[in-house]
Amino acid sequence: MPYGEFSYSLDEKGRVVIPPAFRPFVADGMVLTRGLEGGLYVFPLAAWERIESELEKLPLTDADARRFVRFFYMGAHKTRMDKGGRVLIPPTLRQFAGLDDAVIVAGAPGRLEIWAEERWWQEIRQAMAHPPIPEALKELGL
Repeated sequence: MPYGEFSYSLDEKGRVVIPPAFRPFVADGMVLTRGLEGGLYVFPLAAWERIESELEKLPLTDADARRFVRFFYMGAHKTRMDKGGRVLIPPTLRQFAGLDDAVIVAGAPGRLEIWAEERWWQEIRQAMAHPPIPEALKELGL
């Protein structure tokens, strides 16, 4: 699992460096898509294929499922790193995440996240003020 957070800048073409520690995780390609809190999610291809399989099972008659698919799946972009370890972020995803210069690339269980630096720190400050500890972790004493 990738973990850690790294600061980078978007270049003039809209590319960001994938930290060297994360490159093996996405070496076979990746899918970038909208994240649930305003950043981007980056999934390795194998993980994305599992997600896609589950999305295909959602009922077409469920309005919430259709909305989620529009939000999460339809904005997705399959890509690979270039020789410099950079990935091009499409304009629509840059706009969604507010990416224009300073970004944070962070590791999470099963994915990477790419955030506008200012949004990242807002999210961290919010978590510090109101620690969102899931019930399952509370049972472990965390």
